[in-house]
Amino acid sequence: MSGAHRPIIVKRKKVSKGGHHGGAWKIAYADFMTALMALFLVLWVLSSVSEEELKTIAEYFRTPLPVALAGGEKNTASTSVIPGGGPDPAHINGEEQRVDRREEIRPSDEQRRLINLERRIEAVIESRPRLRELRSQLRMAMTSEGLRIQLVDSERRPMFERGSDRVAPYMRDILRTIAPVLNELPNRISLSGHTDSVPYVNGEKGYSNWELSADRANASRRELVAGGLDSERLLRVAGMGSRVNLEGTEANDATNRRISIVVLDRRAAAMIERQSVRTWPQPAEAVEAPPIPSEEGDVSPSAVSPATVAPAMPFETQLD
Repeated sequence: MSGAHRPIIVKRKKVSKGGHHGGAWKIAYADFMTALMALFLVLWVLSSVSEEELKTIAEYFRTPLPVALAGGEKNTASTSVIPGGGPDPAHINGEEQRVDRREEIRPSDEQRRLINLERRIEAVIESRPRLRELRSQLRMAMTSEGLRIQLVDSERRPMFERGSDRVAPYMRDILRTIAPVLNELPNRISLSGHTDSVPYVNGEKGYSNWELSADRANASRRELVAGGLDSERLLRVAGMGSRVNLEGTEANDATNRRISIVVLDRRAAAMIERQSVRTWPQPAEAVEAPPIPSEEGDVSPSAVSPATVAPAMPFETQLD
């Protein structure tokens, strides 16, 4: 019975909360400041890089980690762990070649120089009020061959006299104005003349749009050289007739009558130069065969006389 009156002792543990001198709020504040610093750092980086570098960074983060480490090209949408068939584009001739997409996106130094040349030509044209109104007839674009500068014709302002290679005064001004700018780069130049599909009916017999386009290309070449262009820079001058029309135009459109100047990159210039070089196989040198020894001894070639061939008997036929 004495056990029923045993006293019950309850132990209560007092939990003391941290006061103002605790460290929990400091950790949260430090995390917040770190995130804020990272945010401003990212904003600063984005404001100081160019558009090409932003594309390179975006392409880097789109590349999966295993592909970035091992190299090669893989499809990010593929879910199969088994590689497909076919040759690996990252291995050529037994040698591993890392495919760097950033190098494909980033323009080369030569491309940047050609882009700057395009801006220089635009600035020169805009700086002259007389040529500024002709800006609609000047078209420039980067192509696979280099910087293409096209001077197109119009019905109310033709570049040449109709059916002739005589250059109009405003066309002469444009060509002589851009000639010194073209000298700023060492790149070779290709120049071609184009016509529309309207048949050439005047002049000498046999004179067609082929001859007219070639004559206009040569007339433009003479104006460029007169304006200061180094003639050694010209790699090709050609007449294309009406075979190459502008995209989105009819064959008889006036804009197809144009002069095309291409500032070639090194690769395109090398291809044109290789087209003009043709190697022919060298004839094999005659080799004197050694004399064939006989049973009695060696026989020199001079001791052997040519065999005498008996004349052939005439073949007679009798007709009944």
